[in-house]
Amino acid sequence: MTRDFGPLPVLLLLAALTAPLHGEILEQVLVKVNGDILTKTELETRQIAALRQRMNQDNIDPETLKNDEQLKKVLAEITPRLLVDAIDEMLLIQLGKERGYKLSDQQFKDWLSALRREQNLEDEQKFQAALKQEGMTLEDLRRNVERQMLIGRVQQDEVGSKLTITEEEARQYYLAHQQEFTEPASVTLREILIEVPTAANRQGEAAVNVAESDEAERKASTIRARISSGEDFAKVAAEVSSAASKANGGLIGPIAVSELSAPLQKLVESMKPGEVTQPLRGPRGYQILKLESFKPAAAQPFDSVRDLVAERVHAARQRTEVRKFLTRLRVQAIIEWKNAELKKAYDEQVARAEAAQG
Repeated sequence: MTRDFGPLPVLLLLAALTAPLHGEILEQVLVKVNGDILTKTELETRQIAALRQRMNQDNIDPETLKNDEQLKKVLAEITPRLLVDAIDEMLLIQLGKERGYKLSDQQFKDWLSALRREQNLEDEQKFQAALKQEGMTLEDLRRNVERQMLIGRVQQDEVGSKLTITEEEARQYYLAHQQEFTEPASVTLREILIEVPTAANRQGEAAVNVAESDEAERKASTIRARISSGEDFAKVAAEVSSAASKANGGLIGPIAVSELSAPLQKLVESMKPGEVTQPLRGPRGYQILKLESFKPAAAQPFDSVRDLVAERVHAARQRTEVRKFLTRLRVQAIIEWKNAELKKAYDEQVARAEAAQG
């Protein structure tokens, strides 16, 4: 599970990033790309966004980044890639503008309406609060949308529209990546939950009364005996279960086996359809499970996933061709660095990427 640390750590990181500036001009130019500039402030904005994403993805405690050495280490890891991405975006946007592409008022209006519906931001006050939280104005948002539109349009023109995927190419990809097209093992269960009441103790923590727990266990054993004597599991579940699934006779699933806890995976894999467990102690109480069906993992036939395979091949080919196209754009561009250390980081990152491409 990842954590959203909210805006405070980002402000702390911004302070850490800008602290060494003292009296420097914030709009210090780091590099010119065909005359367009990337400023120190713009790079720092990208660094902060990348740091926040890293914290959320890797569950990093922001306290660790208050240490100057640790912060420098993380920045050294992420900055080369950010520089390459920033310059590549500038090159694509420049090309899009040269071709006369632009985001019309109606296009932005339609995009914004769809976004507000999807994000439940149709209330103007909520929308403005969301913009403020991100530190953006409506004009900032429009500029970002137009930038992404220009980038996507150029990539589609130069690469996407020219790619064709043959049947043989798709089949070869399918054979080499069959694990991507395997339907995972799944189970369908029925459950009966006998809940154990909890109450807050003096420390305000949830506590279980031992006598009530013992009573719930005895009740679960009695119910298990009723099922063993031939009563229908679904009917008993509808009568006595405390779980929401009682409305459907205790039915759960189908659910991927991988989504179950490790002990439960081991248990259901040892059962046969129709078997019923003894009462199992869980977080909410005692649970009785019946295995309705078990479907083992199975490779999906090529014909049933043909379109999905073609999409995967197209996406992989497009990434490769976009990288080649960007390499050509970089060679043709006039890139003037104002910071030798950043130039070195950029050149090394580009060299690594080209080596990886083979």
